[in-house]
Amino acid sequence: MTRDKRPYWRDCLVVSLVVGVIGVTFGVFADAAGFDLAQIMVMSAFVFTGASQFAAVGVIDDGGSGGAAVGSALLLAARNALYGPVARRTLPAATLGRLASAHFVIDETTAMAAAQHDRRDAAGAFWITATTLWLFWNGGSIAGALLGAVMGEPETWGLDAAFPAMFVALLAPHVRTAAGRTAAAVAAAVAFGAVPVAASGIPILLAVSALLPAVFVQRRRGSSGTGTSEVGNDSGVSS
Repeated sequence: MTRDKRPYWRDCLVVSLVVGVIGVTFGVFADAAGFDLAQIMVMSAFVFTGASQFAAVGVIDDGGSGGAAVGSALLLAARNALYGPVARRTLPAATLGRLASAHFVIDETTAMAAAQHDRRDAAGAFWITATTLWLFWNGGSIAGALLGAVMGEPETWGLDAAFPAMFVALLAPHVRTAAGRTAAAVAAAVAFGAVPVAASGIPILLAVSALLPAVFVQRRRGSSGTGTSEVGNDSGVSS
């Protein structure tokens, strides 16, 4: 059935708006850590991954070296490579097109693409999210940098809670399936267990191990004939 209006547009816009608010938070934090407006703009435009940017700013704010900041950012950004098998279905076939598109393979674009039922919708969700999110993230970062001196400490306004809230929003579409609920539960357990003993950023990477039981649950349900609604029609991506 052909659909003239695609409801995922609304979801993509909501996610991008939320990320824009978090961009304001990043701008405030970066300003408080001593970054100037030009540095904040360049980082948001070319790094374009919130977790890595927050990690780098946090290290600098704590008195760490530039090398330590870059290392922390790269450590968190490494997880984006795991999105390749999902995102490649939505990217151009040409090598140059894929290389240019790789800049936008992040949590939100991959999550919105994976939540769709077919390849066309997945590609649409990926690019709509990529475009609007980049604009809102950069606009929010600039606004936060300009408002930083006026707003004072970020904790005063509760902005430190915005970043975790984004991940909760991303989780919502995926806990509708058994595999998604399994991944969420195992990832939460791994992350909470690792936080007291692991360095900052490591719990997130360790939580990737939740994919293994989630894949097992999805395949088991699929083989029993109960998981067909959890798999995209032609994309092979869990919705």
